[in-house]
Amino acid sequence: MVLLNARKGEKEEEEEIIIAAKKGMRLGKYELGRTLGEGNFGKVKLAKNLESGQSFAIKILQKNRIVDLKITDQIKREIGTLKLLKHPNVVRLYEVLASKTKIYMVLEYVNGGELFDKIASKGKLSESQGRKLFQQLIDGVCYCHNKGVFHRDLKLENVLIDANGNIKITDFGLSALPQHLRDDGLLHTTCGSPNYVAPEVILNRGYDGATSDTWSCGVILYVILTGYLPFDDRNLAVLYQKIMKGDAQMPKWLSPEAKNLIKRILDPNPRTRITVAEIKENIWFKQGYTPLDPAEEEDEEENSCTDNEVSSLHDTPSDGEKDPESPTLINAFQLIGMSSSLDLSGFFEKEDVSERKIRFTSNHFPKELLEKLENTVLQMGFHVHKKNGKLKVMQGNKDQEGPGNLSVAAEVFEISPSLYVVELRKACGDPIVYRQLCKKLSSELGVSQSQEKLLDSEI
Repeated sequence: MVLLNARKGEKEEEEEIIIAAKKGMRLGKYELGRTLGEGNFGKVKLAKNLESGQSFAIKILQKNRIVDLKITDQIKREIGTLKLLKHPNVVRLYEVLASKTKIYMVLEYVNGGELFDKIASKGKLSESQGRKLFQQLIDGVCYCHNKGVFHRDLKLENVLIDANGNIKITDFGLSALPQHLRDDGLLHTTCGSPNYVAPEVILNRGYDGATSDTWSCGVILYVILTGYLPFDDRNLAVLYQKIMKGDAQMPKWLSPEAKNLIKRILDPNPRTRITVAEIKENIWFKQGYTPLDPAEEEDEEENSCTDNEVSSLHDTPSDGEKDPESPTLINAFQLIGMSSSLDLSGFFEKEDVSERKIRFTSNHFPKELLEKLENTVLQMGFHVHKKNGKLKVMQGNKDQEGPGNLSVAAEVFEISPSLYVVELRKACGDPIVYRQLCKKLSSELGVSQSQEKLLDSEI
């Protein structure tokens, strides 16, 4: 990792790292240009190397935001992982610079946008076009796996297209390395994006990183060739039930060979699912395929290294370091709510104010959850109606609905035998009272602090 070591005091350091100029902002040898994107942690700007004239993308991360969001380990993991990877189909990290308040990741600039945008604007690709992109995707993923890197968040948004129409895999913030494996040889952090996550990840019993990545590649292939997702539903519980079944509908226009490959990849049983090595031997995949051997690149001369600029941020234990008896620190639902780069639609749905939905996970059994919900709301002075396993929580006149009469429906969905989703759905009523109700229930049912913050911001 290459970091800029500046220790001449905060004022001198900032002046040395970022110099204002008439033509734009300067970051050492780089001139910063327009903003390419903006997220929860900072911005990504187009930059030009003034010595070579080459364009780069510089990811500017605010250290205080990283600490506040408790994603220090995620950022360190992304930096460490990208420094290992040098492949034509993986976005390259060239160097990392740091100031007292910011981290700057100098990345390869990919000017063709996301594969997601390409499919969204132009629709599905032909099998020959899709096959070429899928071959490159598998090449890149296979290379990562051979390096001991498991991406864990492969999706269309994390696959970029360059000017020549070639793909570049990006965003390794949720990636895992061999040291993150537990004693059983499996990964246990539940993460990823809902529509692309593998069934075994949802079950939260440990999973193989390579096998789960393969599933995500299958979802990407399906979207490339059809223009839509194989498993989709606005209700997160229903979506995960569809994924667990793994029964994706195959359009008539797909060739039998393509259908067969997709079915073998989207096999809900990870033990019988096709492997990356087997995909490379598949008849459909091999058409026009030339295996790629990434050239060995010479180690670049590193600038003065200040790893402590990143390492000094608060460390969090990896999967392998955590006590097996301790609860999982991050699950899919928390990640969805924590990061702006992940889809929020299935977790907190910003609908009309009169129908706000909030969901959170629990390991309590449904009967116990409903009893806890009922006892809590009764203590708060609400009326409760029970019907078909659902609770209707009401305040005020039972026969009227209006701004002063809160009405909330509560329902529990089963994701797996040990994982449940509680959904609160407001029909009408005072948002302040609704906030109080949600915070009380979150306290009683043990919702995480990150979710409580989101309750505050979303209600």
